[in-house]
Amino acid sequence: MLTMFVLVAFLIGVPASAQETDLEGSKDHPLISRYPGSFITEYKQEDFDEFELPLGQLKDGKGVKSQHLEGKITHILYQNPEGRSVLEIYRNFEGALRNVGLQVLYSCASAAQCGSGEFTGFAGQPAQWWNDSDPVRYLSAKLSRPQGDVFVSIHVQPGQYGTWLNVIETKPMEAGLVTINAASLADDISRSGHVSVYGIYFDTGKADVKPESDAAIKEIAKLLQQNASLKLHVVGHTDNTGDLVSNMDLSKRRADAVAKVLTGKYTVAAARLHADGVGPLSPLASNKTEEGRAKNRRVELVEQ
Repeated sequence: MLTMFVLVAFLIGVPASAQETDLEGSKDHPLISRYPGSFITEYKQEDFDEFELPLGQLKDGKGVKSQHLEGKITHILYQNPEGRSVLEIYRNFEGALRNVGLQVLYSCASAAQCGSGEFTGFAGQPAQWWNDSDPVRYLSAKLSRPQGDVFVSIHVQPGQYGTWLNVIETKPMEAGLVTINAASLADDISRSGHVSVYGIYFDTGKADVKPESDAAIKEIAKLLQQNASLKLHVVGHTDNTGDLVSNMDLSKRRADAVAKVLTGKYTVAAARLHADGVGPLSPLASNKTEEGRAKNRRVELVEQ
């Protein structure tokens, strides 16, 4: 079941009930309510598809910086209520998104800033569509969740053009890429000198080892107990989200945290471990997709 966050409480305080003029078969997304008084004129949902999320100025429908996403996609076009300005509708959505923890990745506030033309998000549905006149507003945002990140694209135009809402719910990388047990870890290290571990978890941007990491770290401790002469580099890796300096620091702190658990809880001699971090500098997959970024976020054991 999806984790729900309701934006309408932050909008005007008026219950957002479905309008009689909603397109047949359409509905609000369960994560994000409509601006009160709006109604749905276009609706499309796919359980799994790909989407190009705009992250920069549009130039004749081309040249926009974007992020490629895959997951469940909901596309809704709302007819704006009469008497409400583009800025008022946009500010309500923007404030509500920020209040529930979404990070704004990109926004623009005029036709000159946003660009011109049409940029297709998925299946022929526009993510951005501009005429040549103001006012227009756009933002792309992200909410990080353990069960998969949510990306939101909101594009507000005046009058009959309405508000375009795209919600992309990405799915996390499939578990089981590496079987976490001492025997498989030893086998990979024997063959290649290193092994990637995906069973160690941290909250976004933090270096505290989460309790659900215990099973994986226990197997690393068992590996070291069964191979008394083995010494390891514990190397932290991140994806490329954010700036390089922060990611390098984060990856080092995460490696330090894993080594601390091994030496503290499992009494591994500190001299057998050397912790370091390389941030996003050694990816295993493209950072253009959530699946690739999930694969790149890892702890790697390297034989000294």
